[in-house]
Amino acid sequence: MNRIFTPLASIAVLLMLATLALGLFLRTGDIRDPYDQRAQSLATWHRQAGVAAGVFVVLVNSIVVTYFIGTGRWCREVVETYSLNVEFVRRSNRLKRSTFPHALASILAIVGLVALGGAADPAARVRLPPLGELSWTNIHFAAAGATICFIAYASFIQSHNIRENHAVINDVMAEVGRIRKERGLE
Repeated sequence: MNRIFTPLASIAVLLMLATLALGLFLRTGDIRDPYDQRAQSLATWHRQAGVAAGVFVVLVNSIVVTYFIGTGRWCREVVETYSLNVEFVRRSNRLKRSTFPHALASILAIVGLVALGGAADPAARVRLPPLGELSWTNIHFAAAGATICFIAYASFIQSHNIRENHAVINDVMAEVGRIRKERGLE
């Protein structure tokens, strides 16, 4: 997981940045004009990139959650089987509890951003009135910037916790190796 998380998280952030860039290019045309083919094409690309980025962010964070559930259970079972120090399980659980809120918040943030994109879409069947002086497009744009920053920060925290959890796994494996060697089970 150490090797794959950083590239996956980087791809997720890059997909979000590419989607943001496509959204910014939308401002160069008139998306409300059905005859402006360039704007309509950009809008389609922006929507599809947004969906792809959203699915990828959910995928990456789901992998993180699955990783911590699996390694936490593995750690507990190995500690019980070899009667190791329970501190290994505590360290693993602490890292898991520190990581889950960031993963869940990232998933919820991207879902919220996609929902704001739907509210900002002039082609949507349901049109919401603007919130005071702010249009849904401006709210979606501001939320996009905030969401990208948050997901990049959450990915940094998750990467750190994955490295720390990997150290716990290595410590457990070292203890198991020592015990197996003492018992002549190599």
